[in-house]
Amino acid sequence: MPRAHTTRLPALFLLAALAISAPLRAQTPPDTGGWQGGGQGGGMRGMGIGIPGGGRGIMGTVTEAAADHYTIKTDQGDIYRVFFSVNTRILKQPAPRNPAPGTSSAKPAPRQPRDQGDRPMPQEIKAAEIKVGDVIMAAGEADSAKRTLGAVMIFQVDPERARQMREYQAQFGKTWLAGRITAIDETKITLEGITDHAPHSFLVDENTSFRKRRDSITLAEIHPGDQIRVEGALAAGTFTATLVQAIEPRNPDALRDQPTP
Repeated sequence: MPRAHTTRLPALFLLAALAISAPLRAQTPPDTGGWQGGGQGGGMRGMGIGIPGGGRGIMGTVTEAAADHYTIKTDQGDIYRVFFSVNTRILKQPAPRNPAPGTSSAKPAPRQPRDQGDRPMPQEIKAAEIKVGDVIMAAGEADSAKRTLGAVMIFQVDPERARQMREYQAQFGKTWLAGRITAIDETKITLEGITDHAPHSFLVDENTSFRKRRDSITLAEIHPGDQIRVEGALAAGTFTATLVQAIEPRNPDALRDQPTP
């Protein structure tokens, strides 16, 4: 069977939510707020978008725009066809108001409608507005063997945000981790990574802070099955945490398709 580079939907869209909600930081990932590691809707809620169903997600650059589908190339080099219909919700992410130095935008983008958290709200667009060269994320039912996805939602990503997302994802396991705890062995914690669903271990020590919402907690208050976000650094093959933040899921579906403690 061909390699599958689709990922669980919230994991993919979490990266978009992080890039939208805060500027990219070189060493410390932005706060995920109510991140959910799996199931229906998690990461998209951080962008003010409700997901009309579960499924899987995929991200890539459009190489063909047809009447009923887009052909995209993923960062891993795989080619997928993303099919859409009148029932597919197609949205555009607003450009950042203050583009990074060296980008093509000469002026800050005009202020867009924003949610209560002062985040730019995605805008409904027509399928024809997505062109060859655009980066899109699509959610729906993927067939890894046929390399197709029937989209319930398509999201056109602003180029600057796409760059930020890729840079942010590249730092996974180096400056940040996120996922569901699968084991705790004294000061060694193992989680299933949100981006690759592979095991990642890190150490905590006397300099590690533990938090839940805005409250300080202790190592004894986190358990296998908990969702966490971790800040720290990788040195000599060992990731040592400076901050471990416990994240509360917002609905029971967030636990779907996750490992059992």
